[in-house]
Amino acid sequence: MSAEADLDQAQDPPERGPESTPVDRAAGSSRVTLREITEDTVIDVIRLKVSPAQERFVSPNAVSLSQALFSRTAWYRAIYLDETPVGFVMLSDDSLLSPPPANPQVWLWRFMVDERYQGQGVGSTALRLVIDHVRRKGGFQTLELSFVPGEGSPEGVYLRAGFRHTGRMDKDEIVLELPLTS
Repeated sequence: MSAEADLDQAQDPPERGPESTPVDRAAGSSRVTLREITEDTVIDVIRLKVSPAQERFVSPNAVSLSQALFSRTAWYRAIYLDETPVGFVMLSDDSLLSPPPANPQVWLWRFMVDERYQGQGVGSTALRLVIDHVRRKGGFQTLELSFVPGEGSPEGVYLRAGFRHTGRMDKDEIVLELPLTS
């Protein structure tokens, strides 16, 4: 799986509303949230894209949503800046299996921010929301991901969030992990 660069249960109860936190460097009262993708928002999410130079690092959101349709472990959300969808995140979460395994694994499968919203702190804030979600769920030792190395890769964002190199590879991708227990 590739992290191609909720909240107490698999799905947020609608009455709780989305998780949010201020954008690091964005102006004023902007907020970043993770929200379920709906019939009304799916086309907007599919239209999000990274720059042409970054396309080798992340699959299009239409591919990710298609894979999620057939995965029993997929947990996915749109990343919003205020009321605008600006990115996409997907986990592979073994705890969604029925019954869940004794030692479930969780993997950041996809993570992208549209090219128009990069460099504003949206990605780091959304990544913190995902990490907080995984920690709140409990039962996981680490959150893992992999990325395609190269100029323009998301490696720096992941390292700044606390991920560390494992020395492992997943095909041609470098595997990082974030310890979730103290």
